[in-house]
Amino acid sequence: MPLVPVVPENHSHVLAEFDCLDPLLSALRLDSGRLKCTCLAVSRKWLALGTSTGGLHLIQREGWKQRLILTHKEGSITQVACCPHDEDFIAVATSQGLVVVWELQLERRGRPERVSVSWEHRGHAITALCWDTSALRVFVGDSGGKVTCLRAGSSKLGKVGSAFVIFPVQTVTTVDSRVVQLGYQDGRLLVSSLSRCYLCDTDREKFWRVGNKERDGEYGACFFPQNRGLLVGQPPLLYCARPGSRVWEASFNGEVLSTHQFKQLLACPPLPLITYRNEPHYNPAQKSSQSIAFPKLLYLGDQNLLTWTDSAVYIFTPQNGQVLLWTEVKDLVDIVVYRSELFCLHGSGRLSHLSLLSAERCVERLLRRESWPLAAVVCCMFQHTITTGRARKSIPIDRLEHLRSQLSSSSHLELSGQLEEVINKLEPLDSACSSRRSSISSHESFNVLDCGIYRVISRRGSQSDEETGSLINQSTSEEERLKEFSFVQEEDQVVFLFDFLFLSVSSFVKKTTEKINTLQMNSELRQRSDFKESAQADTTSSYSEEMDNDSQIQDPLVLLDPACLRETLLEWLPVLERILGPEEHGSGAAKVDGSFSISGEPTESITEDEKKEESPELGGKKAQCHSADKEPESSKGSPPEPVRVGSPKPVPSDLLANLTQLATLYTELSCFRKQQDEQALGCTNFLRRYFFLLDKERVRRMCLLCYEEQLEVQSSFTEAMLGQLLLLSSKVVEVIQRGDLLRSLRSLRELQPWSAPPLLAHLHRLYEKHGEAAVRSFSQFYPTITPADIMTMAQQSHFLAYLDNLVQSRTEGHRLSFLQSLLEPESLRQDWLELALTHDAPQHCDTLTPDGQPRWHSHCYSWGYGRLLSLLIHLPADLSSKQKMAETCRSHGYWIGYLYLCFELQCRTEAFATICKLDDISLLEEPEGVEPQTLDEWKLLIQLSQQFSSVGDAEEVPGVNGGSWSNGSADCGGKISPESLTLMLARTAGPDRAMAVLEECGVQVVLSPQSELVCELLRVTEKRQRAMIQTMLERCDRFLWSQHA
Repeated sequence: MPLVPVVPENHSHVLAEFDCLDPLLSALRLDSGRLKCTCLAVSRKWLALGTSTGGLHLIQREGWKQRLILTHKEGSITQVACCPHDEDFIAVATSQGLVVVWELQLERRGRPERVSVSWEHRGHAITALCWDTSALRVFVGDSGGKVTCLRAGSSKLGKVGSAFVIFPVQTVTTVDSRVVQLGYQDGRLLVSSLSRCYLCDTDREKFWRVGNKERDGEYGACFFPQNRGLLVGQPPLLYCARPGSRVWEASFNGEVLSTHQFKQLLACPPLPLITYRNEPHYNPAQKSSQSIAFPKLLYLGDQNLLTWTDSAVYIFTPQNGQVLLWTEVKDLVDIVVYRSELFCLHGSGRLSHLSLLSAERCVERLLRRESWPLAAVVCCMFQHTITTGRARKSIPIDRLEHLRSQLSSSSHLELSGQLEEVINKLEPLDSACSSRRSSISSHESFNVLDCGIYRVISRRGSQSDEETGSLINQSTSEEERLKEFSFVQEEDQVVFLFDFLFLSVSSFVKKTTEKINTLQMNSELRQRSDFKESAQADTTSSYSEEMDNDSQIQDPLVLLDPACLRETLLEWLPVLERILGPEEHGSGAAKVDGSFSISGEPTESITEDEKKEESPELGGKKAQCHSADKEPESSKGSPPEPVRVGSPKPVPSDLLANLTQLATLYTELSCFRKQQDEQALGCTNFLRRYFFLLDKERVRRMCLLCYEEQLEVQSSFTEAMLGQLLLLSSKVVEVIQRGDLLRSLRSLRELQPWSAPPLLAHLHRLYEKHGEAAVRSFSQFYPTITPADIMTMAQQSHFLAYLDNLVQSRTEGHRLSFLQSLLEPESLRQDWLELALTHDAPQHCDTLTPDGQPRWHSHCYSWGYGRLLSLLIHLPADLSSKQKMAETCRSHGYWIGYLYLCFELQCRTEAFATICKLDDISLLEEPEGVEPQTLDEWKLLIQLSQQFSSVGDAEEVPGVNGGSWSNGSADCGGKISPESLTLMLARTAGPDRAMAVLEECGVQVVLSPQSELVCELLRVTEKRQRAMIQTMLERCDRFLWSQHA
């Protein structure tokens, strides 16, 4: 037996088949060719099976025993639905349009009774049944688009309720096409037709359309309850299928909130179905993206969304835009669900019972059934889940040892050896060294951060990490060293130094906030300085230097001159260095006042640990970023500056606010200054040394503006924010460490209102753990987190998916203005255009010839981010930007965008030459194309068409480079030739004028009989129009003369 391949770490669940329903179908004789199962429904108690002869079999799920059979003479059973709140009622629809509601009366041991019957849909195929979640009424939809409501009486109410009260059938609405799916939740009915989704308030008789765009085909929709955890009490969401593997997420009022795109996420290989029928096989080869129409959507289990095609089952977690799994299942016709169980009806009439569960739970159930080889295969395939400490609760180590002993040494030798390797990797229950996917519960005495630091959790309710012993100081604090002096002298000294520091910057702070006239000297400080005349000599001299600086700062010429302003800040910098600067560079990590500084050595260890944790697809990007960041430091031959996220001394709050403004301004001036002073402290080093003083939001905006020029600044800011997270013992940090993306996003949503810098650090950690699945869900944090923030964090392909989802979540009329608002700075337009042109795009050899010219009909290729590209080129921009965009589109072969920009730039000659090379006459027709406006342009176009017609004929070879346009592109128009252009000109200027233009161009065209007939008809039409115009003018002339007389 070959080695079992290991699935990626982001897969933790499987679909498994433990029960065989074939004996049940044989007992019911539903496995014959004459009698087949046509539909099914499921509830907590029943499995209902409709048959082609009109029988309805009710199977008790406990023991799979048949309890009842209900017969119908009105045709075969096409739909069946069990009442969710009273399992004594069941609704049935037949092929003749009959709807029957049965009351089973099993509790009173009575005979089943038809309590309601409707012939309202006679002559139409009933396509959907849906029960009210609280009342005894059924909603029915048919192929004509009609939706009715059938209310059922009940014998439980006595004779009045069943025999003497007949409820009329109520027509709810009639939609534009066949009903595909119905759903009901909290008083509202969801109707999904072939073209739209509708939301109906059945009590108030109000109707809404969900979204503005139509669709064409079978696309489902369903309610998505939010009744778990922190979402209890929230109204349910709506999910509506859209073409191209897309799903709309809408509010309970029908407003579209976002669009989930699963096309690229479904490019992963399918997970095998764990079944007793055959051995599971997993092929790790990557598949192409899937553009699927989801015929129905069902709410499954714990916040999952289920859909299927005739060959596969797809399960999503839409709250974080992730594909939980997809599995190939053959010949599917219909699926019904109850909690996490799936009952599948196949085209042959066969039934299968599947369960969605985690990999460790699957192994546990297989071990109970003594399916030893199958359990071993699942262990090896999902070893990243089986080896975690939390899996020991379901699968103890001794049970896995017993499993290995049950494998045959002859037939399962390699499987046994692979399982032994998995057992050697097992982590004990509640291990402190468990992987980042496992979590340590809150009652443990310590846990491990991603960087490898042990954080001790106090059991005595302490309020700081100092009392618990986590992050203990490795060096004596500044306050402890000053205890050698007298307390009074120490207090006066420290206060004087801080006041002296404030005095040197206070006027500058007020000047930069446009309060120049309100500047006053600190009288208390002057008195204190006079009182300390006998202080140390260096302090006195420093104070005199400060007085000189203060007089300079009061000069408006200094404030308004950046050069003088920088000089004044450079004079202030030594004071800051002496009071708050590090005493020894490169020292170990020291914890002071609840903060710690990350020195060079710990930073390197954190980087190595992160490299071990990150996924392979992120590894390349991370390595590239770290190499770019380390290059300036390595060239200097010194380790990187430590990042200090905590102040070495306690700073008064009022002083800290002023220091923050000054330190931030120094950082900004250093960052945007092109010529750096060798004697001054650089922007990166200053940021790392005094990060605890900086305004995080202003530094974040600064990094976005200078991202391309100052990569090391962005890297240092990210490292500092991540280091600051290590100090936090919040619930959000712990949830993110556990690796549960959905719960992490919920925890982040609880932090509202958000602050961008710490939220960005949390998202950076989420992206390191989950990759593309995480970044697709970041659009919910806009506008706090902008696309520019995500661009500095994510891979290019992941960022494009995020940007496309964010833009498409807006209505069509607001997307262009919304995209324009995202361009901060404006240079992002060109960057995003180049990204969209280089990802999910046709090959250059398909759109460009070796000499860089357009290839024949190459504009018909589809571009993965075509909608985003169209919006980018339609954005308003200056002349130079549009010229650069046009050249970029031309170099990448995006001819539709190139033509649009050429017409915008009035480069009509280049545009006409490109159209002739593409050889598609539809590019010259309205509304998408642009026709020539003058006869000179017509002459140029005819000459170009004659020049390039031979080249186009040579390139038009079927099957070359996908010449059949198998990538989903639209059909192209007819060829461009002198004859076709002559006919276009004849329609515009007349046949005679068109022939005259041909003679002027020296082009001889032999018109086909059809073209000659068209020209002759145009001549006749032109003569009649002239005659009619002449007659109308004569009549007008006579009328005017008669009025004049």
